[in-house]
Amino acid sequence: MTSIHAPLTRVDLGHLPAIARGSALLGTGGGGDPYIGRLLAARAIEEHGPVPVTALSDVPDDALVVVVGGIGAPTVMVEKIPAVTEVTRAIDRLRPALPRPITHIACTEIGGVNSMLPIAAAARAGLPLVDADGMGRAFPELQMLTPALRGVTACPLTVVDDKGNAMLLDAVDNLTAERLARAVTVEMGCSATYTMYPMRGAQAREGLIPATLSQAHDLGLRMAAARGEHRDIVAEACAALAGWELFRGKVTAIERATVGGFARGRASLDGTGGHQGRRLDLEFQNEYVVARVDDRVAASVPDLVCVLDAETGTPVTTEGMRFGARVAVIGAPADPRWRTPEGLRLVGPTSFGYDFPFRPVEELAAEELAAEKLAPR
Repeated sequence: MTSIHAPLTRVDLGHLPAIARGSALLGTGGGGDPYIGRLLAARAIEEHGPVPVTALSDVPDDALVVVVGGIGAPTVMVEKIPAVTEVTRAIDRLRPALPRPITHIACTEIGGVNSMLPIAAAARAGLPLVDADGMGRAFPELQMLTPALRGVTACPLTVVDDKGNAMLLDAVDNLTAERLARAVTVEMGCSATYTMYPMRGAQAREGLIPATLSQAHDLGLRMAAARGEHRDIVAEACAALAGWELFRGKVTAIERATVGGFARGRASLDGTGGHQGRRLDLEFQNEYVVARVDDRVAASVPDLVCVLDAETGTPVTTEGMRFGARVAVIGAPADPRWRTPEGLRLVGPTSFGYDFPFRPVEELAAEELAAEKLAPR
């Protein structure tokens, strides 16, 4: 994505609407309700002032960076709204297990509420926020972070709930950390907050994806401008993400259930306009992971599958998908490190239980274009 706005140097109340809007799209349907996160961040900034933002390249070697966010099913988070105090308790519970003081906070993922909770946590803790995250989108599991590709471990990590319960976890590897933390989260009501992946400044610079907070802000501003100027927001989003419009249609079926601490399900769409007579199926695990047009894979993890309201351009989360809604589905390339063999082992289709190999969305879209079935945006 090419930014047309200056990188963030701080986050104040005026920045929140655009960040929430952009991160809701980048979150590929997951990461939690951005509106809830925006309220939490606004309250923290009102009480403690704007949050300074540090470029990833400016994080010093001797820094200690942690990522914070929420874990659980987005369907539960809509009703069981996290409190900012939960995030700061998660940070406080982790401090004694670390060799030196925490100096910076970063986002686990640039999606939904999980792009907002770190802002609130940084404001309350009086710490700078790093302009970076560990996914470049949203993924459902704790081991699915780019620092893991560099050998950074999730532990020690803390998980806390709204009732005052807290767990400090030291697991043998990141996958075990995910399984144990997920089991605890289920017992905590399928929604909790965490602090994890403590890393030195040099590790953060190598492992995190840079400038994604600024990317979300830029994307949100561009989408708002397109709406104000009565331009096609879907086309603007595709241009900003170097993506493709995969489908436009009406939601004709939705299956959704909270299983094992995740929101899992499937949505079916009947095509409208240029896609009349065709069908798209979306499968999700917190986030949209696979889009199939007429039973052919059109996009899959780790690439971004994003859904927007066809009329307003508002990003549609997996818990917000409704029968009868008219939506547009776009696909966009993931960060290049997710497309490496190591990245695909961690977040490719097979890691989600599918039996097909990953193919880049631009390759799949080009095949559709060559067949004169789909035009790029």
